[in-house]
Amino acid sequence: MDGYAGILAGAAGTGRRLTRDELEERRFLGERAAEAGHSLRSLVRLHLDATRTSWPGGTTAAGTADSVLAAVTQAVDAFAEGYERAQRLAVRQEEAARREFIDDLLYGRSDLGRLAERAERFGLVLSRAHAVAVAEGPEAYDDTAPVTRLVETALISRFGDRRILITTKNGQLICIAPGDQDDVLSFFAKQAYAATDGSRVAIGRPQTGAGGVVHSYEEALSTLELAERLELDEPVLRAADLLVYPVLTRDRQAMADLVMSVLGPLRGARGGAEPLLRTLEAYFDAGCTAAEAARRLTLSVRALTYRLDRIHQLTGANPADPVHRYTLQTAVIGARLLGWPAQEI
Repeated sequence: MDGYAGILAGAAGTGRRLTRDELEERRFLGERAAEAGHSLRSLVRLHLDATRTSWPGGTTAAGTADSVLAAVTQAVDAFAEGYERAQRLAVRQEEAARREFIDDLLYGRSDLGRLAERAERFGLVLSRAHAVAVAEGPEAYDDTAPVTRLVETALISRFGDRRILITTKNGQLICIAPGDQDDVLSFFAKQAYAATDGSRVAIGRPQTGAGGVVHSYEEALSTLELAERLELDEPVLRAADLLVYPVLTRDRQAMADLVMSVLGPLRGARGGAEPLLRTLEAYFDAGCTAAEAARRLTLSVRALTYRLDRIHQLTGANPADPVHRYTLQTAVIGARLLGWPAQEI
């Protein structure tokens, strides 16, 4: 409030408006008040109280009153402008700090001890296990996107302060939650699916320590990639349910050899390997039930049976034989993971 009474006295005596220096001083004081943590509401009240206390006595002329009120308006407006300017700067700095923390957390680029200290500020206790869910939709999302705010509000309303962190990275929605609170991640998946008009969500396994968040995040990303390559339809995928696929692709050359050895002969069929590969996929997905597989492929059972016989002739492996079935199904999965036959392997 420094200098405020003098400004009112000057306005009452001369009817003048505030000078540029006085306005700048008001803005500066507003910035300092914001940095000190005072509320704007209480500060406006202080200005009104000071106005009443410092109101020039013995003057009731309308012109004088108008001059004083104009000075009050200018002073309070400049003070509020400085206050808001400081708040905007603080918000930008907080956002920058939060984004830097998210980047370090998800990429593991910072000292783990220092990272754990910073995590407390954002509600995470990295000594506990955490799991990460990643949602991708038809468009890219950032922290200010309506979808992000909608999902975040829904989680806060449902779970309150449960040390949950909602953020975005590379256009995807991300939820980090304690590893023993699977209900949070399930609810996030449901909300993200609804808010993005049909997104796909992958949930990594709970992992311990500061580095555990990185591992769970990478698992979720890998699961999304697998879902795309395998053309999986499920909206919510869990890395724990798909562990067999990373195992199968760990030795890429061995998998490529299996695909070419088992399925390579299908390229000699009329129309190439793709139609017969689709037939095998549908047959295995239908639990090796010919009628259901035929329905999924919009074929007659007789046409499906002909295709299965043709596969047997070309490959020497009978899809109906349990011994051959495992080899064929593993090769089909490998073909999808490697992008064959669209890509040469």
